[in-house]
Amino acid sequence: MSKKVSIKDIAKLTNTSITTVSFVLNGKGHISKEISKKILDTAKEIGYEPNRMAIGLRTGVSKVIGLVVENIGGPFFGEMSKVIEAEAEKSGYRIIYCSTDNQVNKGKEAIRMLTQQLVDGYIITPFKGLEEEVLKLIDQGKPVVLVDGYFPGLNISHVLVDNYNSVLKAVNCFIEGGYRNIGFVTSDLDLIQLDERLSGYKSALISNGIKENPALIFKLPYLLDKSEGLKQIKTFINTHPEMDAILFTTNYLGVMGIICVKELGLHIPQDLAFISFDDTEIFSVYPPGITTIQQPVYQIAKYGIDILLSQMKGSTPENAATKLQIASNLIERGSTVAKNES
Repeated sequence: MSKKVSIKDIAKLTNTSITTVSFVLNGKGHISKEISKKILDTAKEIGYEPNRMAIGLRTGVSKVIGLVVENIGGPFFGEMSKVIEAEAEKSGYRIIYCSTDNQVNKGKEAIRMLTQQLVDGYIITPFKGLEEEVLKLIDQGKPVVLVDGYFPGLNISHVLVDNYNSVLKAVNCFIEGGYRNIGFVTSDLDLIQLDERLSGYKSALISNGIKENPALIFKLPYLLDKSEGLKQIKTFINTHPEMDAILFTTNYLGVMGIICVKELGLHIPQDLAFISFDDTEIFSVYPPGITTIQQPVYQIAKYGIDILLSQMKGSTPENAATKLQIASNLIERGSTVAKNES
């Protein structure tokens, strides 16, 4: 194993002192341009990488941001993370990623680990049970921005899609197409964004004079394995033959819904009109094309990292929280063609 390059090696190769090398690498002191260039070129040539933790301990600035999300491997969070990383790099920051799977213990452990790494700021996907940890970070003076959710009643900057109006518009799309027995499939997670999607569904029914049928609302346990989840969704669909349309509140539920409809031998939209939250490639290619609620992933990520960077630079007044809910885009495809046209 090759020895890690140190500032002592750079000092020896450039015939300068360790102090001079340290000053140049940390942008301090008044070192001539010629010597500075020689040191920086040598550091790059021999592959010198600074110890971020040591720098953080010495300066209080690690140039690292902690990103804590539900699942970094999922399409929504994966796309969002790419934007955040690219924007952070423009300002000289690197990202440490953590996934929580919406489990409180994993979330708490992720925040503890990032705290030990002395990260400069946090972007966190919140869920019930993490309030205390997030408030501790803020009390310690750490910049925090929440994405894809928020803590009701807490004055913390957050950016997410307008969940309520997104689903309201989607359900209205069903109703305008002649569908009135509309099923709603969601997760049993206690998340504000899912609560707001359910509220949007109920409000759309009420505003169109349709009586809510609680039996058409199905909450699938989040930690259920896929095969059991598919079985339960198929049972839900079979149990309600009167249901002529169905809305899935997350990407993974929508994909499971497509599988279930296919295995049950049903046709979209003749037997069951279909809408899913989040837009991925499978929804555009699966016949006849699945109508989706497209989240503004780039905008959510861009606003999130911009707000955090502003906080870290001290550009945001203390106790001032930025709270954004961004409109989604309903992409209408063949799965919601009006009844008299299907």
